[in-house]
Amino acid sequence: MPKLIISGRGGSGKSTLVTLLVRRFKEQGEEVLVVDSDESNMGLAAMLGMKKPEKTLMDHLGGKPVVMERLMIMIRDGKGEGVELFTKNEGLDDLSPEFVSWNGSGAFMQIGKIEHTSEGCACLMGAIARDFLISLILDDKQWVLVDTEAGVEHFGRGLMDGADAVIMVVDPSNDAVLLTEKASKLTREANKNFGAVLNKVDEDTKPVLEETLSLNGITVKGILPYSPVIAQENLQGQSLGVNTVKNEIDELVAEIKQYN
Repeated sequence: MPKLIISGRGGSGKSTLVTLLVRRFKEQGEEVLVVDSDESNMGLAAMLGMKKPEKTLMDHLGGKPVVMERLMIMIRDGKGEGVELFTKNEGLDDLSPEFVSWNGSGAFMQIGKIEHTSEGCACLMGAIARDFLISLILDDKQWVLVDTEAGVEHFGRGLMDGADAVIMVVDPSNDAVLLTEKASKLTREANKNFGAVLNKVDEDTKPVLEETLSLNGITVKGILPYSPVIAQENLQGQSLGVNTVKNEIDELVAEIKQYN
């Protein structure tokens, strides 16, 4: 089953889309792991209605100094920024409950978070996420959704090496369109599948985005209208429900399953 990277600019609705997809996958009898690879995202667990694990994957591996030392060894050996942290392939059922929490058929984990002033960049977290995805083996009816940081840094860090496709969340803004065009080119370079999901659109913005993306050869996989209900749930830090956009999410899930 696919490992999907969910990308987009800040505020586009990446975490909202991840949450809605998880709801439907679970309702359809699928298992799904959400990988929070955004070092600054604080509210995803609440949106999912799940508990944060005891540790991040970074902490589980010994913390930043330990991982940094292993990275420096790889660089000194001329192997670039690849970090061989996982010596064997593992499935979802093999993952330690120390860094993965389950709620029914849904699971949640965090790669790492910026915890202290001047602790350095998030480069290590990208390296960890890449190696983890490469080593993770999925069975039928199992999915991985990776909620990324805003922008395209994860492309530069090689996260695509461990994924099957990119879903770009596009809100009604020129910045979102330009970022989507860039992400589409980067995904093609990696020979992976790419699709866009329009989010928070109305009858005026929807056709403009569709035409603009079409001119750039970008396929729109799904469309989510602006939902006051979801906006209110987000504002109050509540677990998101899927009922207000159920038909739209079902259509998107059907499109995504073609990646199998």
